[in-house]
Formats: sequence, structure tokens, C-alpha cells
Amino acid sequence: MTRRILLTVLAGAAVLLVPWTVYLAHTLPDRYDTGQWRAAWVGFDVALLLCFAAGAWLGMRRRRAAVPLLSATAAMLCCDAWFDVMLGWTSSERWTGVALAVFVEIPVAVVLAFAARRLLSDALPRRSVTLRDIEMREDPRYQWVTRELPGDTEAVARRTGLERAEVVECLNTLRENGFVRRDRKGNWIAIPQDLREPRPEDYDGADRERVAAFLDAKYADEVALLSWAAAHRDEFGPWATAQRTSARLTEEEFRELDAEYRELITRYCRRRRRPVAGEKELSVRFYAFPPPETAPA
Repeated sequence: MTRRILLTVLAGAAVLLVPWTVYLAHTLPDRYDTGQWRAAWVGFDVALLLCFAAGAWLGMRRRRAAVPLLSATAAMLCCDAWFDVMLGWTSSERWTGVALAVFVEIPVAVVLAFAARRLLSDALPRRSVTLRDIEMREDPRYQWVTRELPGDTEAVARRTGLERAEVVECLNTLRENGFVRRDRKGNWIAIPQDLREPRPEDYDGADRERVAAFLDAKYADEVALLSWAAAHRDEFGPWATAQRTSARLTEEEFRELDAEYRELITRYCRRRRRPVAGEKELSVRFYAFPPPETAPA
């Protein structure tokens, strides 16, 4: 409903602007003296400065809020270029305005627009787990290889103790399924993905049983991992945290919560592609579900 209203408003505005633009073209004078000229341009540049600063801050943190801000900054730069050229066309600074528009303002606006598009599409690749994924998870070699990335084939083979041919086979299979790729230097790097649980009802016969068994084993592993973490909680020092709460949410609010968590974890997964000193691999989990009626508060 909201989308339909928005599209109606946009289409209506486009239609109404046609006669309004024609009217202005026939009625506006070529020259017009106005007050507050300095305040108008200084205020515009201050707003542009704030957009640049806020966009840089949000962009460095890969916040989705940077998308509309970068888009607005790009639009403001295009407006700045237009008015600089048009309003200064009869002055002695005509070509200065043209040069700034062509070589500075418009190129920067294009860069910002592409940056906004990149941030908008920078979510983790999302898909459901396939039978091929299940096969790879059942083969420990794929886990060993993935854990030793980034690195070239020889380095991965050396660190895992596998034969080079085995490593090549694993890496090629992982690449075909979107889990790894080569960087500019030829090293293999892992690609984070947003893998959704498969639904057994989407499969038939033996495949359904295999998917169900995979999910059973997956949650058994999760329980074992959490039990291990609880038993070793005093050994983690500053490298562990846990919170729990309960909240009453509508289905729409729950989807928003899920989307915000995925955006947050995506930002940290995308933070860097190469290890740095002092970092550790952390197991991060997010579970939300209706509790049983007898569950403690």
C-alpha cells in the first residue's frame, strides 16, 4: 500500500511539473534582482559541507544511512554546477564555473552516486543452502581449506596438510558455489554469504530426508557449541559476550529486527579482507523464536 501511494505521488508530481515548467518558461524574466544573495549561496555551501562530512562518517562505517545522504550530496553538486554555470554565464568568471562543473562537481557527483549504489548493493549474497552445500559441509576438507584463507594454493596446501590437487579441487568447487574467489594478487579469499536454511518440504524422497538430517545435525552442533562455550566461559576474557532478552513484536517489527542484525553483521564481515594483528575468529549467533509457555522469563 505504501509503495503504491509513493509511486502515485511520484507519477503525479512528474505530470504536474510539465505544465508548471512550461508556465515558468513563458513568464519568468531573463533578469531578476534579489536580496540575501550571499546568505543563499553560503547557506547552500554549508549544507553541502555537512552532507560531505556526514556522508564520509557514515560511509566509512558502511552504514546504510549513507545511501540517501550520498545521493542527496550528488544531487546538490549537480545543482551547484548548474547554477554556477547558468548564473555566471554573462560574467567574466564564466569559464571558471564551467571548468569547476565539468572537472570537479559533476565527476564528484558521479563518484558519490556510484558509492551510494555500491553501499545499497553491499549486502551479503543471499541464498538458501543447497544439496551441494550440504555435501561440502559433510566433507571436512572444505572447512579446513576455508579456514586457511586468504592465501595461494601452495600456502593453503601447506597449512592444511592436503595434497595440492585436493586443495585445487576444493577451491574450484568452493568458487563455483560462490564461497571463494581470487583477489588481484591471485590469492584465494573467502566470500561471506547469507545462507538461509533449506526447507525439507521443498524436496522429495531421499533429498527431503537428507535435508532434514542436515538440519538436525546442524542444531545438534549448535547446542554442543553453546554447551562448550558455557563450560569454558571463564577462559575467554574480553573475547566473549552474551545477552538475552524478550520482546513483544509484530511480524513486521521482527522482520525489521532481523534485517538490522543482518546489516550489522554484514558491516563487520565486510570490514576487511585480510587478517590484522590482534584479531580473533569469533563465533557469532543470533536466535529469536517464541518461547515455550513454561519457559522462565
